[in-house]
Amino acid sequence: MPTERVDYRRIANEITSKIKSGELAPGEKLPSTRQLAEQHGVHISTIHRVMSLLKDRELVEGHPGKGVYVAEPERGFE
Repeated sequence: MPTERVDYRRIANEITSKIKSGELAPGEKLPSTRQLAEQHGVHISTIHRVMSLLKDRELVEGHPGKGVYVAEPERGFE
């Protein structure tokens, strides 16, 4: 699916921008996978790829049974 690749990168970049701008603050809970899929008009598997990419970038962290939250920025790298 060529559009899925574009979609997940586009969505990940949108969320990344919101985190870096402060629109999404450290510790803030992200919408559920289902909510994000509906908001962006994509399949849930696309949102799973988005979350995986954001975790790799260390921008979010998952808490099983609770959700995904914006990660606290690393200290000492500023």
